[in-house]
Amino acid sequence: MPGRGAKGKHQAKLKPQDCTLGLQVVNPKAAGIDIGNEEHWVAVPPAMDGNPVRCFKCFTADLKAMANWLKECGIETVVMQSTGVYWMPAYDILEEAGIKVFLVNARDTRNLPGRKTDIQECQWLLKLHVYGLLRNSVLPESGIRVMRTYWRQRQQHVADAARCVQRMQKALTQMNLQLANVISDISGLSGERIIDAILEGERNPERLAELRDPRLKASKESIAGSLEGNWRPELLFVLKQEHETHGGYQRKIRECDDALGAHYQTLEAKADPTSLPPVRRDKRPRGNVPEKLDLRGELYRATGVDLTSIDGINILTAQTLTAEVGSDMSRFETEAHFVSFLGLCPNNKISGGKVIGRDKRKTVSRAGRALRMGACTLLRSQTYLGAQYRRLRTKLGAPKAMKAMANKLARIAYRMMKYGEKYVDKGNDFYEEKYRSQQVRMLTKKAAALGLQVVAIS
Repeated sequence: MPGRGAKGKHQAKLKPQDCTLGLQVVNPKAAGIDIGNEEHWVAVPPAMDGNPVRCFKCFTADLKAMANWLKECGIETVVMQSTGVYWMPAYDILEEAGIKVFLVNARDTRNLPGRKTDIQECQWLLKLHVYGLLRNSVLPESGIRVMRTYWRQRQQHVADAARCVQRMQKALTQMNLQLANVISDISGLSGERIIDAILEGERNPERLAELRDPRLKASKESIAGSLEGNWRPELLFVLKQEHETHGGYQRKIRECDDALGAHYQTLEAKADPTSLPPVRRDKRPRGNVPEKLDLRGELYRATGVDLTSIDGINILTAQTLTAEVGSDMSRFETEAHFVSFLGLCPNNKISGGKVIGRDKRKTVSRAGRALRMGACTLLRSQTYLGAQYRRLRTKLGAPKAMKAMANKLARIAYRMMKYGEKYVDKGNDFYEEKYRSQQVRMLTKKAAALGLQVVAIS
């Protein structure tokens, strides 16, 4: 009988609950706004105003007039597309006016092919929203949005500073000063001292090598040998400018750290940071971590959980995840919705109950990208997650295993932030024993189907 096989059961799950062809009005007091750079077109139901479609400029006074007109019409909900950053001023003013704003993805509002105008677009948005055919985007609370702005600006400065270091290294290489071959980071203490001395006019390799930090592994002789080159004035000019620009970005990064620390003090405290256990040796702050800000303690105080206890998530990854999505997981129905929001789930094309293709998801999530980078660090980790990542890497390959483990890290973080649970590592040996038992059960089942028996060798 149809429906009893695996395919029939799968199709039974896909059967719609309501087979009626009519559409029900979900948001009767709604409006649609077509966001633009210079002007916004707004449409309301014809029964609410004699002139249901109006145009407003993007100036603040016009946006306030738009909000007042919508309130006079009795509008309760408004839908708009997330077009660049042009939607943000209108969103803030409408939210202050007490109107619920639906921010939707432009891909969900595609109309029939052909020419369309701004008037038709706002009316189309209104029609879709009235019948409840659009999904509202997930936006964190205002405090997290402020944190996200500070953190994104800091990340931009870090990236710009890294490009300055690359250009400094290029100028040194062109002068055949192979300093980067003996010092791993020319923007570190030793590199800064040597470059400062070069820009002040020092050319003696022996004197420059004496500026090295005593903790540096490279010897004075190797450093002195790398500093014999061709002192070209035009490349020294480039080196000077890039060095000054790099210092300016470092000052801006410290300013972002101060602003971020001040903002943390305005957030509600959910836990006492003094109860945090000491940081593990493999989780010590490194890289571009704020120097004067206890970021781990502030994150724990604001979220109530220690995300750095998860193997593969350091303090920078935890901060990026919190700044992008916040700690309120009630906006996501399940952890599967959270993983999909981060772009860490497969994008399967299903037809007839079968997967006919897999495309890469077009969403670009900073939090998802940070979790992918965190998953890469599990390769040499002697933990449960490390053993699982190595197994997946052998079976699926590096790219797929990295995404699968990022999916795993996101699910663990979701449970911790939603239920307040603590992460407990079961260890590498526990995973290997679990995997071995699973393989034994599978082989025993296959052998029994063939009339054979699996015997353990003592």
